[in-house]
Amino acid sequence: MNIQERLTKVFRAVFDNESITLTPDLTADDIDEWDSLSHINLMLAIELEFGIEFLQSEIQDFRNVGELIECVKTKLEPS
Repeated sequence: MNIQERLTKVFRAVFDNESITLTPDLTADDIDEWDSLSHINLMLAIELEFGIEFLQSEIQDFRNVGELIECVKTKLEPS
């Protein structure tokens, strides 16, 4: 399962919506349930799924799912 597929699983669980399909340009405006509280829950769920940790600035700066995917990829790369 690739990053986007795993993220799709997390999004669907957090927002309790099996119809969510992630695209790089998807934003919080595209999902009715995506508010500030659910954003925090989403970020925590992603951290748990991938075993990573976001910086506070990263959590606030994601403009779309594409940027989120790129950040997760970077954090998964061996250092």
